[in-house]
Amino acid sequence: MRRFVVALLGTTVLGFGAAQAADMPVKAPIKAPPPIVMYNWTGCYIGGHAGAGWARTEFTNTANTTAFGDLGPGEGFTTTKSGFVGGGQLGCNYQVNQWVFGIEGTFAGSTIKGDVANTTFGAGDDVFNVKINSIATVTGRLGYAFNNWLPYIKGGYAGANVKFSVDDTVGTTGSGSETKWLSGWTVGGGLEYGLTRNWILGIEYNYIDLGTKSYNVAGSAAGVYTFDVKPRIHEVLARVSYKFWP
Repeated sequence: MRRFVVALLGTTVLGFGAAQAADMPVKAPIKAPPPIVMYNWTGCYIGGHAGAGWARTEFTNTANTTAFGDLGPGEGFTTTKSGFVGGGQLGCNYQVNQWVFGIEGTFAGSTIKGDVANTTFGAGDDVFNVKINSIATVTGRLGYAFNNWLPYIKGGYAGANVKFSVDDTVGTTGSGSETKWLSGWTVGGGLEYGLTRNWILGIEYNYIDLGTKSYNVAGSAAGVYTFDVKPRIHEVLARVSYKFWP
């Protein structure tokens, strides 16, 4: 009889415990947070840029055997003017951890133009003009990515189509011009933001040194009227690019 009572009590306790366990709420399984997706800067891209440019150009006479030229060797001027710069870029990036290595080519048209007049013999005497028609660069880039943000520096080759001219309307008159391709170097830097997987926005600054080039602006006049021309350009550009892959 005692054994029967003990067994009955044990069965009752076990049944009560099972019922209590069945009534307890079941906790939902804990899910791991989704992995952080890092932006991938690797890929080739094409895009456009636009902004402002400032050119400071020094020009110094090196020879003058014309009748209309009023400057002699060693004499010259400096002109500083601004204008619009706009064009396109094509490049490729390769990302290793947070480092981003790239190469890029650009070509842009320009309205940068500066005038200066030699007023020794009148307000219109020897009016000189410097015009930056176009600018091209081929540069390497090095950046350090913070996910979608990429600050970078760049440097390499720069060239520009530069026209230099003179117009003398006082006394013995005359005019002439010459257009040449000048080659030099550029350094700069910028900041890009990966808006989507493919679209990239950015802003950039560049300094361009085009060296010194000799121009003869005697035109149709007999003799030579030659100058050493030294343009230096600063650019601030807004950029948008489309990255093809991955």
